[in-house]
Amino acid sequence: MSSIKKLAGETMWYGLSSIAAKFINYLLTPYLTFKFSNAGYGEMSIIYAFIPFMNIIFTYGMETTFFRYVNKNNAKEVYSTISISILISTAIFSLLLYLLHQPLATLLTIEAHADYLYCTIIIIALDALSAIPFAKLRQDGRPIKFAFIRIFGILLNIASIYFFLSICPAWIKENPQHWCSKFYNPDWAVGYVLVANIFQSAFTLLLLSKELISFKWQFNKQLWKEMMLYSLPLIIAGFAGMINETFDRIMLGWWAPVNSLEAAKAEVGIYAACYKLSILITLSVQAFRMGAEPFFFKQAKEKNAPATYARVMKFFVITLCCMFLIVVLYLDVWKNFIQNPAMWVGLKVVPILLLANMFLGIYYNLSIWYKLGNKTIAGAYITLIGAVITLAINYFFIPYYSYMACAVATFVCYGTMMFVSYIWGQKEYPIPYAWKKLIAYIITAVIIYLIHYAAIQWLQGFLYKMVLATLLFIVYSLFIFMLEKKELKQLPYLGKLIK
Repeated sequence: MSSIKKLAGETMWYGLSSIAAKFINYLLTPYLTFKFSNAGYGEMSIIYAFIPFMNIIFTYGMETTFFRYVNKNNAKEVYSTISISILISTAIFSLLLYLLHQPLATLLTIEAHADYLYCTIIIIALDALSAIPFAKLRQDGRPIKFAFIRIFGILLNIASIYFFLSICPAWIKENPQHWCSKFYNPDWAVGYVLVANIFQSAFTLLLLSKELISFKWQFNKQLWKEMMLYSLPLIIAGFAGMINETFDRIMLGWWAPVNSLEAAKAEVGIYAACYKLSILITLSVQAFRMGAEPFFFKQAKEKNAPATYARVMKFFVITLCCMFLIVVLYLDVWKNFIQNPAMWVGLKVVPILLLANMFLGIYYNLSIWYKLGNKTIAGAYITLIGAVITLAINYFFIPYYSYMACAVATFVCYGTMMFVSYIWGQKEYPIPYAWKKLIAYIITAVIIYLIHYAAIQWLQGFLYKMVLATLLFIVYSLFIFMLEKKELKQLPYLGKLIK
């Protein structure tokens, strides 16, 4: 249990920064949905769906590779070799994107603002250069500095967006000759969001400068080849994973059942805004990944590692189920974060996306078997299966069901990946997961949601809906407590409250 306490402590700090990042961006949702039209918000979402694809290519699995090799090789040599590799490749990839920016703008349906891609290239390059220094902080067990840098960058981003989208227009309105009028273009609003992101990425890299320049100009060619063989399947898995996570926005822009490009972007905007309401699940998953990846590799040396992994999974699933209910039971509250009521038509996708992201979180937890066993090609195969499912469902059904098809594709994709990883993993690296309990917790959470959904069709008052939601959540919490009382007593903080 002490190892789980350590994981909980590190996850708290990594989670703090991740939660701050996601939640502050989540708080931006009402602001940006108020400032942008559906189509404008959709255009921004398309660009931010493209960036993660490039992040995969620019870092090519070297973060996970770093954690794997730093524990069994000379740490300084591993860090130096990976850092030099990332520096050189970032320069090459950035140049290629610059040369191909016009065809990419056409592919992304943003021909009218192809210049947005110049900003996008800078963001991607800066983020790639920050990736390994951030990984070093995690490996060195420095979550507080990690959290500080992340939060500082986010706050700078928020301040910059507010300056460009609110302060500058106000100054110009008051004084048309104001110095802001020399550069400010009201039709370039999405561009200013990207510029704010550049500020964030640049200052983040500056704060990581100590880690960034701490490597030596010593490149171990043989070690690099070995690490690349390990990381190449991770690139495939990562790229396929981005197809599953974000490519549906781009496909929705291509194939939405509407009669104009602007209307298609509006559909993307509605879907992207409603996707934000799955924030609590994605927060938990991201925080867990930040703390768990280095933890799992270190824990692998222990004799009771499988039992520890099983216990971690149980608490993780319980957390995700609670997060699911907090969102779906109080959806009438959460929807107000979308300040454009015209987007509320898409709220029906939220429960589906929450469950889909729950499956994704469980899959990340399960994936430890192929990372520990140097079988990363298995992760690539599983994620490719998910990508095929995503592409097929979206291709055939977006023209008929719009963003509803995207949500169902995400659900089926992640559910399949979770199931395949579990079956395959138990053959390669058996872990005693309490799978009957885990299934019971998930199904019970869904049943409680369905009861609530059916009941609110008859309840008209907001207060009655909130009271019912709270009562149902308490019922679920008591259900968990009765089954896990013994385990919960051993947890830090919560255990003291129970006792």
